[in-house]
Amino acid sequence: MPRPSHRSSHRSRPALVATGLVTAACLGTLPFAPHAGAGPVDLAHGTLAAQDGWAASGSGTNGGHAADAPHDTTVSNRAELVKALGAGPSQAPRIIRVKGRIDLNTDDTGHPLTCADYAKDTGYSLTAYLKAYDPARWGRSKLPSGAQESARAAAQAKQAARVTLRVPSNTTVIGVPGTDAGINGGSLVVHKADNVIIRNLTFADTRDCFPQWDPTDGSEGNWNSAYDAVTLRGATHVWADHNTFTDSPHLDASNPRYFGREYQVHDGALDITNASDLVTVSYNRFADHDKTMLIGSSDNDTRLRVTLHHNLFQGIVQRAPLTRVGQVHLYNNHFDTTPRNGYTHQYSVNSRAHAQIVAQNNHWTLSLDRKASQILSGDGTGAFAGSGNMVNGTVTDLVAAYNTGNKKKIKPEVTWKPTLTKGLEPSAAGLPASLARTAGAGTLR
Repeated sequence: MPRPSHRSSHRSRPALVATGLVTAACLGTLPFAPHAGAGPVDLAHGTLAAQDGWAASGSGTNGGHAADAPHDTTVSNRAELVKALGAGPSQAPRIIRVKGRIDLNTDDTGHPLTCADYAKDTGYSLTAYLKAYDPARWGRSKLPSGAQESARAAAQAKQAARVTLRVPSNTTVIGVPGTDAGINGGSLVVHKADNVIIRNLTFADTRDCFPQWDPTDGSEGNWNSAYDAVTLRGATHVWADHNTFTDSPHLDASNPRYFGREYQVHDGALDITNASDLVTVSYNRFADHDKTMLIGSSDNDTRLRVTLHHNLFQGIVQRAPLTRVGQVHLYNNHFDTTPRNGYTHQYSVNSRAHAQIVAQNNHWTLSLDRKASQILSGDGTGAFAGSGNMVNGTVTDLVAAYNTGNKKKIKPEVTWKPTLTKGLEPSAAGLPASLARTAGAGTLR
């Protein structure tokens, strides 16, 4: 089905002006100024502005802007959200307004579900699992297999059926302002879909009840979990804007340790993989999380043209982002590495597998225990072309700082030049103050 044009909505932009639904606060999504005395902004019909990052390329991104009345719905529980995502033809433009917090760990009647509920009738027991795959007995050279691993996978599949929801093409999912809108314990999956907008939502504690033990992951093994708060897989033209991503209230500091490793129940916050392309991530707040954003699922991934601008990272351990293969533009983001709620910074940006990153006018607030040489990371093949980036208020050459203390060098030049740079601020100096006010869910009005 052809992409609905920005002008095909049942409520055109001139009509919005005439009805007083546009104000100056909407100028980031509409190309003209409203008349004096305009009323409240209709955020749900907002579209990505021209030149606003990679998602503005080509046909642009307007999500469900053209939705008709039956496909413009307000939801406040899991059942309503599931119905709205699946209503009508799969390509039909739709707007889904999320009112308040929706817990995805619930049954069809809204009754809360626990990890024990998912494990019921599968034969899974954490005690039995730990006994079966203790490295002292199982060893460290092969992945778990057998009865308890099969039971763990069955229990995980039961949880996945409740907490992972597909977002179809031509969809806007947006939080209703003033309602603390968001999704608890769940994952929105944009899989091989095009033209999707996700805005003004808090994604909290997307937690896997059944992490898998992998003794071959690193030198000591690791526990790996399954769900990201938002996952893009083979998705195109996606705009994620003014959202908050957090592990709260279940912070990693409360996780136990088994086999000497943290029992990690959280995976990514926003992962962009499997040849996803033309993505803009703007004005989001990423807080209290470990593996935050993966761009590229493997060294053989493709496409992956992504823009990150005006995002705030606080209490982030790593992957802000980890980038493979693609052309990624970072501008006007603030990275605060101060230890927070038990989360301690390892690095911010990883450029590997020939990734081509351009970073302009970002700001790092480093705590006293961190150095500029610890901001970047890489495998020796990635590139990072930086300009105007500040560390504690001073313009700093991040690649030079990294390369001085590391054997696997990062290349300081790339083979492409960003042109989709709407809102690029010429200095990073004011970002800590401004993004504290404007980034994250609940700041849109």
